[in-house]
Amino acid sequence: MDMELFTSLTSIIVLSVLFFIVVVLISIKARSRKLIHPYKRLNAIFTPAERSFFGVLSQAVGDDAAIFGKVRVADVLTPQKSTVKGVWQTAFNKISAKHFDFVLCRKHDLSFLCAIELDDRSHNSAKRQIRDAFLEDACQSAVFPLIRFPAQATYKVSELHYALKIYLSDLQAK
Repeated sequence: MDMELFTSLTSIIVLSVLFFIVVVLISIKARSRKLIHPYKRLNAIFTPAERSFFGVLSQAVGDDAAIFGKVRVADVLTPQKSTVKGVWQTAFNKISAKHFDFVLCRKHDLSFLCAIELDDRSHNSAKRQIRDAFLEDACQSAVFPLIRFPAQATYKVSELHYALKIYLSDLQAK
């Protein structure tokens, strides 16, 4: 009988230790899923200045093209292949965290027409001017039009339409 009691106690101890290990592992896994830094949702995709421009841009473009906002540069441009190891990745990393303010696309197939940058006061900083020059060079090497508009309090539909006419007339010719 002492042997049965010993076996039962051993089983209870082993099961208790296993249960404890499982609880500890679940606890560790649950803690690792917690966010290291909390996030909050922003109110809108565009700043008030971008929203104002978007409204006028929508009128200027009309039904001729689709407008997309805050499009990642790497979703529009890609580095050309290179035989030198790491060159492509380095070039990709330079564009992967940048975005165009707006991109115009053909409505029927969503192919790209041009990118639009809205230049506010932040574009006066040296760091931003380096970024802007890089973006200009990248678009030029990809033969992709990048149109810049200065940020203003108000915009005229006719002025935006005129500035984009060459890209919109390309649609009407097809």
